[in-house]
Amino acid sequence: MTPNYCPIQRIAVTPGEPAGIGPDQCIQLIQRHLPCELVLVASPELLQQRAEELGLPIEIKPFDAGLAPALQPAGHVQVLPVELAEPVQCGQLNPANSRYVLKTITKAAKGCLDGTFAAMVTAPVHKAVINDAGFTFSGHTEFIAELTGGYPVMMMATEGLRVALATNHLPLAEVSAAITHNRLRSVIRILEQDLRKYFQCEHPKILVCGLNPHAGEGGHLGREEVDVITPVLDSFRGQGMDIVGPLPADSLFTPKFLESADAVLAMYHDQGLPVLKHKGFGHAVNITLGLPIIRTSVDHGTALSLAGTGQADIGSLIVALQTALIMTSSHAGQHAA
Repeated sequence: MTPNYCPIQRIAVTPGEPAGIGPDQCIQLIQRHLPCELVLVASPELLQQRAEELGLPIEIKPFDAGLAPALQPAGHVQVLPVELAEPVQCGQLNPANSRYVLKTITKAAKGCLDGTFAAMVTAPVHKAVINDAGFTFSGHTEFIAELTGGYPVMMMATEGLRVALATNHLPLAEVSAAITHNRLRSVIRILEQDLRKYFQCEHPKILVCGLNPHAGEGGHLGREEVDVITPVLDSFRGQGMDIVGPLPADSLFTPKFLESADAVLAMYHDQGLPVLKHKGFGHAVNITLGLPIIRTSVDHGTALSLAGTGQADIGSLIVALQTALIMTSSHAGQHAA
């Protein structure tokens, strides 16, 4: 990573599920000379234990919000402590520690809201074990949105491709009913605004997938394109937005269309993300648009079997941090202007 971001930004990182690879990745990340100040929102005991298991050096200091952000030597990190309920064994899920996971996310998000942190980067959580602990938890993105407000729009990005979603984590049987005029208007407006705000796209070109095969074949393979998607896109085109579609998803993801596009809007999770992950898995980033804070995340799950082995890849975490810094730099530059 090249230290070309100025001034120094303070970024909160949550290690996610304590029995997964998130803590490993955080410890591996801080072995590098980073162009920002990282604050891990986590259990210091967990980090120390995992560092010993990985055989990596770590020097933990309590986080002091009263000090100005400063670069840290490799292997050194500040920690905003959150206490575990029970000790952690690598790869062994424990519902008792679900409250700990939610507390780390909550502290990081609130720190972003009050200006303590410029952004937050999240390692993966395990949704099922949080639900098993009795917490209503539909997903990382949704939980952060409840804490911070806003209208969350999920966008994943890798080199040469950005894919946003009109719907997030919904059963396929519920997707059609969720594709409404209001939802599409909100998602497209946020996508267009945040492409301008954070990614220097002065006049974003957005490609929009149809919901049905062949984008509905003029209504013969479904009415969603005719009744909902096309009228919404036409209204935005009438306002001067560069928006193309609805296009058949099976041909949209080809160089002919993508080479001039700033982003693709897919109608549902598994319509767009398999293409993106095929292109850049392990080097992609999950970005939550539409929030009053900057939040990025990794593109993978908890990988319980790799926890504590030293085999966890930190490529996506690096991209998530780099993207957060790009977004904070762009946001700061707009305020300065």
